[in-house]
Amino acid sequence: MATPSTTANAPDVQVDIQTSFLYNEDLAPVPASRRKWGTASFAALWISMAACIPTYMLASSLIGGGMNWWQAILTIFLGNLIVLVPMVLNAHAGTKYGIPFPVFCRASFGTRGANLPALLRALVACGWFGIQSWIGGDAIYKILAVFFPALATGAPLPVLDINGAQFACFLFFWGINMWVIWRGIDTIRVLLNIKAPLLLALGLLLLWWAWRAAGGFGPILSQPSAFDAGQPKAGQFWTFFFPALTGMVGFWATLSLNIPDFSRYAHTQRNQIVGQALGLPMTMALYSFIGVAVTSATTIIYHETIWNPIDVLTRFKDPVVLVVAMVALCIATLATNIAANVVSPANDFAHLAPSRISFRTGGLVTGLIGIVMMPWKLVADPSGYIFTWLIGYSALLGPIGGIMIADYFVHRGCHLSLRALYDPHGEHRFTNGVSVVALIAFIVAVAPSLPGFLVTVKVIPAGTVVDWLVHLYDYAWFVGFGVAFVVYLALRKLAPDR
Repeated sequence: MATPSTTANAPDVQVDIQTSFLYNEDLAPVPASRRKWGTASFAALWISMAACIPTYMLASSLIGGGMNWWQAILTIFLGNLIVLVPMVLNAHAGTKYGIPFPVFCRASFGTRGANLPALLRALVACGWFGIQSWIGGDAIYKILAVFFPALATGAPLPVLDINGAQFACFLFFWGINMWVIWRGIDTIRVLLNIKAPLLLALGLLLLWWAWRAAGGFGPILSQPSAFDAGQPKAGQFWTFFFPALTGMVGFWATLSLNIPDFSRYAHTQRNQIVGQALGLPMTMALYSFIGVAVTSATTIIYHETIWNPIDVLTRFKDPVVLVVAMVALCIATLATNIAANVVSPANDFAHLAPSRISFRTGGLVTGLIGIVMMPWKLVADPSGYIFTWLIGYSALLGPIGGIMIADYFVHRGCHLSLRALYDPHGEHRFTNGVSVVALIAFIVAVAPSLPGFLVTVKVIPAGTVVDWLVHLYDYAWFVGFGVAFVVYLALRKLAPDR
């Protein structure tokens, strides 16, 4: 396991496949000479990505939903331990063969069918790109509104439901992201190096303020759960816990699929496994605790639950504090956005037409779709954030993960042919480039969660769907993953070439 994951014939393979329309430099196998990421690199990657405002908001939303501090932290930690498993498993092929996520998908979905998981993953990334851009723009808007109160008095724009100043700040921060993408991914390296310490420092300062203003951690951590006896939601803990756990898994369900985009640079399998295990769960738990503690403190200090850290920061009136906080938030959010939400979708969009779509073009498409998705509505309230956004897309990504892992570890025994992955007429052509087996497994696995999703988003009334089928949606990622895993292997045994 600790030996370098080299592919002896990788240089020859690249020469052979360069004439294929399925090839471009971004999708090519990474040669052994460029696989230099060690354990520290993967740990740093996850520390940088996990220490972000959405992590804080994720934890805080559980408090807003009724959990006490230890229930929220335990739910988040457990969810991240669960998602770490497919994360490490899907990373294996990237490390062994040096291939990115869209190319890995060709083994199970077909050379053309791989566009389905790649596009679904890309569209989710567009949503996250929009959310991060909204968070950066919102920070600018709310802090500017402290200095210029008139900005906060504008009427909401039709359809958008936000005022002109909010939309302008969002577009301004979005434009900065587009500028960085246009300059190339190397521009973000300096920001990534200072991003994690910046946001951790800001979080720890907020934690210190919460401890001081609320009279110590005693009052903060003694806030009862709304699910305890005599509380407003007594007896409802499990009905909230399971969908919340699914949401926690869904939070990183995107990266659990496209982790080969990063693990293809790993020196050994041990590096990616240990690095991810050290970097992901503990960072999420730490930053989540900061969010939980500060949010709990706001109920004591302001007599209301404030789950957005930007709203908490605007309660401070010191101009120096506000400006420093705004700059720190913007730099940190920008760095996270480019690293987590541009690299992968740019590769995914490039997979549609490798010879025509570049990284820059893919990044621009990501940004434009991020606007159209109106991300401010996705994070408008804790319930929508978890039950609609996180669980909703986990219903799509869980089945993809189940199919990929079943194909690679069980059906193929971790053996892939690099040439075949880039050969439009090779073994992964299946039926005109599409694996019918994978397609059927995906549809069958998504179907059980669809009624519950339609009820959740109020497309159909709850009374028209049997109760157990509605609640099945609460377990969307787990159901989708398990069903897809079993159905794919059964169908693949019946139709190995389909």
